[in-house]
Amino acid sequence: MKNLLLRTLTGLLFVAAIVSCTVWSPVSFAVLFALAAGLTLHEFAANVNAHDGAAVNSLINTVAGVYLFFAFAGFCADYTPSQAFIPYLLSVIYLLVSELYRRSADPLRNWAYAFASQIYVALPFALLNVLAFRYSPLDNTVAYEWVYPLSIFIFLWASDTGAYCFGSLLHKKIPAKLFPRISPNKSWIGSVGGGVLCLVAAYVLWLFFPDKLGLLHWLGLGLTVCVFGTWGDLVESLFKRRLGIKDSGHILPGHGGMLDRFDSALLAIPAAVLYFYTIGL
Repeated sequence: MKNLLLRTLTGLLFVAAIVSCTVWSPVSFAVLFALAAGLTLHEFAANVNAHDGAAVNSLINTVAGVYLFFAFAGFCADYTPSQAFIPYLLSVIYLLVSELYRRSADPLRNWAYAFASQIYVALPFALLNVLAFRYSPLDNTVAYEWVYPLSIFIFLWASDTGAYCFGSLLHKKIPAKLFPRISPNKSWIGSVGGGVLCLVAAYVLWLFFPDKLGLLHWLGLGLTVCVFGTWGDLVESLFKRRLGIKDSGHILPGHGGMLDRFDSALLAIPAAVLYFYTIGL
């Protein structure tokens, strides 16, 4: 009971932080997710260094990823020119060249994990800015549209809730496993339940924000986030299984680490960006 209460409290605070900071202002949005990106990158490096014999430069790798987030934010908000990405490119070059001088036992492993974390963690967080700052050709301005990045997390929370409820109630009647090799507890019926609740969430978002997307586009976004979010969860499960760990960290009591909390989002965010470009938004 104590652990359940702790888990519930942490979850509520986590949701409240994302909702409030995203809705409040673009500055609070940027600060929150830049911090989340930094903590997740640091956690990724700590895990591979401790459990797979890597020696990733955690400081440079983390600073580079956080800078990438702010570079995207400034560029997407039309505050900074494209030259703002130059320091990030220099940091990438540094991660390559520095291995010539570090005399690490396995520099290829260090490169692989450093650049994997930039693509897997840093880039998806940075792409949140593509969803948040939308250009309007009618008046040639950029507006902060908080509903788009927030909707990604609403869909992910709906997917998790639907999967848990449907899986708990119906897994005995429909026991087919979704991906037993990677995550034995996930079932097909749970995934279907997650998709159904995502569609419900999409309909509710359309009722509140019909001027942002049409109903079909909201439904399409919900299903996209649901599918790629499920894959994101499985990708992180494979990562942890490969390293032989249960949780990626302990920063969130009862919920594990930052990578555990944002695993679904790391694939759902890029997928949502592609979806937006596909529908011409």
